[in-house]
Amino acid sequence: MRAFLFLILSAACFAAQPNIILIVSDDQGYPDLGCIGTKPLITPNLDKLAAEGVRGTSFYVTWCACTPSRGSILTGRYPQRNGLYDMVRNDMVNFGHTFSEEEYAVSPEMTLGLDVREITIGDMLRKAGYATGCVGKWDMGQAKRFLPLQRGFDFFYGHGNNGIDYYTHERYGVPSLFRGNTRTQEDKGKYVTDVFRRESLYFLNEHAGNKPFFLYLCFNAPHSASSFPEDVEAGKKKAGVGVQAPEKYVAMYRDKVKDEKLARYCGAVTCMDEAIGALLDSIDKAGQKDNTLILFISDNGGSGNGGNAPLKGSKSTMWEGGLRVPFIARWPGKLPAGKVTDEFLTSLEFVPTLLAAAGSQGPEGVKLDGFDMLPILRGEAKSPRNEMFWQRRSDKAARFENWKWLESAKGNGLYDLSTDLGETKDLSAEKPEIAKMMRGRFEAWRAEMDAAEPRGPFRDY
Repeated sequence: MRAFLFLILSAACFAAQPNIILIVSDDQGYPDLGCIGTKPLITPNLDKLAAEGVRGTSFYVTWCACTPSRGSILTGRYPQRNGLYDMVRNDMVNFGHTFSEEEYAVSPEMTLGLDVREITIGDMLRKAGYATGCVGKWDMGQAKRFLPLQRGFDFFYGHGNNGIDYYTHERYGVPSLFRGNTRTQEDKGKYVTDVFRRESLYFLNEHAGNKPFFLYLCFNAPHSASSFPEDVEAGKKKAGVGVQAPEKYVAMYRDKVKDEKLARYCGAVTCMDEAIGALLDSIDKAGQKDNTLILFISDNGGSGNGGNAPLKGSKSTMWEGGLRVPFIARWPGKLPAGKVTDEFLTSLEFVPTLLAAAGSQGPEGVKLDGFDMLPILRGEAKSPRNEMFWQRRSDKAARFENWKWLESAKGNGLYDLSTDLGETKDLSAEKPEIAKMMRGRFEAWRAEMDAAEPRGPFRDY
């Protein structure tokens, strides 16, 4: 009898918990959705998500490039608090260096990763009863202790590093796909967006209608391929090959955009959009549409393919074009359809929001830097966030209300985002008191991060 009651209660609990899908694209710019209408991008499935849900126009990530940004998505903590405050990559590839297998094994890309003491959203949702899967770009380290199966996920197919070639699945010559904890070349030669599509559908079909699932789907598209062209002279710095996309998608854009590079970028976005569409169709067929919360975001600002107008700058900068990203959330019956919100929100809100949707609490004693944004997305409340801070090496930036302040190698200044979203007019000389206030807020945040647990920046164990 007790076992029977337990099963009934468990079933009721699972019915009350939605499935959750968090989709992260790679280097997709703020305006790079068809529904925005400023570029000839073909993204009918992302447009459908936006039409059936909420699209954010003032949504930020915590870093202007991938690794620290994704670390915050997974932990709900500033990079400076979770310890992953810079890229995990081998910079020698910038100078054409190819790593041998033995050399790569002891390189930063194999020895560094998200601190194992950090608790991920995978850990939290698995504890709450979810089946958890990660497909695509993990980017939290490749040593076994850093891989998803040790970080709260039941299923993993993807790569642990920054980027790969879309067809060989190598990173500058190093095979990089994993199935679980084991490197694999089983899909070599296949376009990787199609592979991630297949694996996502497999995970969804295994779990839809059973216990609730959490799918963390991280495309590497439309990031540039991490591979060297074959025709570059030996000994010279090697330029990357750019974004890769199947010919049928590139052909859609050749008469619509200025050059082949941009056509490949747009083609990669459209191919990714089709993969998302297949996922949406599968959810519909499983009868899980109304019971599935889907969120979509890019990991940082666009890399400059076609520009990020009306925003200034791009990936790796502290301008809005490096930090403000596209965001969509859909949950039929729980979130309004066709709503556009300009509320100040960030990727730090993901972990508290997903926990709230799952009816779960965060880990005791762990400081989360965000909040549940569901009431804001429903239009029931204003965002409690009035400030956000960023630091990338010596580059610094802060937003407080509508003021944006930055000191960086690519420019300094104080800007009023309410009237100057493109950051064209520096007001620091006209409003020195505001600039002083902004610097003071940044320094107070920096002091808090220096004392952050379980370690401070640049102070390890």
